[in-house]
Amino acid sequence: MANVLFYHLTESTLEDALPGLLERSVDRGWRAVVQTGTEERRDALDMHLWIFRDDSFLAHATDREAHPADQPILLTTGDANPNEAQIRFLVDGATPPDLAGYERAVFLFDGHDAAQVEAARAHWKTMKDAGHAVTYWQQTPDRRWERKA
Repeated sequence: MANVLFYHLTESTLEDALPGLLERSVDRGWRAVVQTGTEERRDALDMHLWIFRDDSFLAHATDREAHPADQPILLTTGDANPNEAQIRFLVDGATPPDLAGYERAVFLFDGHDAAQVEAARAHWKTMKDAGHAVTYWQQTPDRRWERKA
């Protein structure tokens, strides 16, 4: 079973929070898949990850490019895991696939979007009922993550 983390964005946007989480995943030696709800969001994140910081970028590709199995980070709208990622990020209403093959899954949801909050609650129940270890994390005013009970 995977460790499933729910990250409640209250102080920053997905574009602000996701790159740091991806950097930490890559630093652990993990490959990552980021699953978005739409192709437009996937493509916007693709552009953002190349330019999010002046002194860095995250090597990645989308699922429409050649050789997805070679990518340390793959952005997709689908449920496949062609790069054999250990961690899967689910954003913007993406429907999770079977998470049994992952070490970790992370649902990132915007706390200012009622539909995303409701979807996160439904996913929490589904993941817990499936036997995954679930934890809830919320941003502090200084944009750090704090585990809540």
